[in-house]
Amino acid sequence: MCCEKRKSACAMKTITEKIRQDAAHLTSQEEETLRRAGSIIRAGGLVAFPTETVYGLGGDALNRESSRKIYAAKGRPSDNPLIVHISRFADMERIVSEIPEEAVRIAEAFWPGPLTMILPKSELVPTETTGGLDTVAVRMPAGASVRKLIEYGGGYLAAPSANLSGRPSPTTAEAVREDMDGRIDMILDGGKVGIGLESTIVDLTARTPQILRPGYVTAEMLERVLGKVDTDVTILADDSGQAPKAPGMKYRHYAPRGELTLVAGEPERVAAYINRQTAEDGAGGERTGVIATQELLGKCRADVAECLGRRCDEEDIARNLYAALRRMDEEKVTKIYAESFSASGFGTAIMNRLLKAAGHRVVKV
Repeated sequence: MCCEKRKSACAMKTITEKIRQDAAHLTSQEEETLRRAGSIIRAGGLVAFPTETVYGLGGDALNRESSRKIYAAKGRPSDNPLIVHISRFADMERIVSEIPEEAVRIAEAFWPGPLTMILPKSELVPTETTGGLDTVAVRMPAGASVRKLIEYGGGYLAAPSANLSGRPSPTTAEAVREDMDGRIDMILDGGKVGIGLESTIVDLTARTPQILRPGYVTAEMLERVLGKVDTDVTILADDSGQAPKAPGMKYRHYAPRGELTLVAGEPERVAAYINRQTAEDGAGGERTGVIATQELLGKCRADVAECLGRRCDEEDIARNLYAALRRMDEEKVTKIYAESFSASGFGTAIMNRLLKAAGHRVVKV
């Protein structure tokens, strides 16, 4: 009881304000909202905000105490690096010790947008922000409102996804509130995000540029700009015991509370396997769920069914994935089955998130 009282007394009031993500011209009310949010960040507070990928949880990237607050609010391991968000390419000069020519080419091709670069950090960036590493992850998000927030917040926002560590990332303000209410100062509600999966991360400190986390910007797109690009072997494999160079590399991520299993194979075999398992699970007292595309879902039986969209539309699948995983938690599903996807192009990012969420539990039928 004492602990509950102490927790209640310490919980802050989280306010929510509406903004438009991609407004060409901000209203005076939106400008004032963003100024208030920026003031909170400059004072060491935390603000959740929408980007084109997922909602981020922003604090002053150059303030070690702000970064500590981000880790505490999320329950995130402190060796898991944060991404620093900027509003102008020129702002990289203060936080990066060397800007290679590849970074300029990537920025010209993909910024502002869903791509993060890893570069050697300057002394200005505290190791609390970089997870103890001598590199820094940098991104320029696409939304005009977000870039204005970054300016009002001091120019450098450390911002992982705005969820409790390990849970599916939030794609709506409601999902942020579910995890962060009482833990942070403000939520900027910009509606549902456009992409739904976190940014691509490319390491430019490697001899050959290396993708550490797949996203909307695919390996094929990067190769057209950079030439040869490597991909980290752990993207679609079990995690190594090494310290993570980028968010999402080492720890289980994006996971629902129920046990998730991916099922790979021909659609008829996948549906038959899922139906056998959900029948068996249901007989044992489990609450079952299926996450699948429109083509497969009608063939499957479970207590809760979530449609990701048509199998040919990977962008729609990505937008719906985290909401589907969160719905399983809302419905208290204990055994979840999801179909597998192609591990090429944007499908690589979808499979990366599903494999992380399932703890690499895959059945081939």
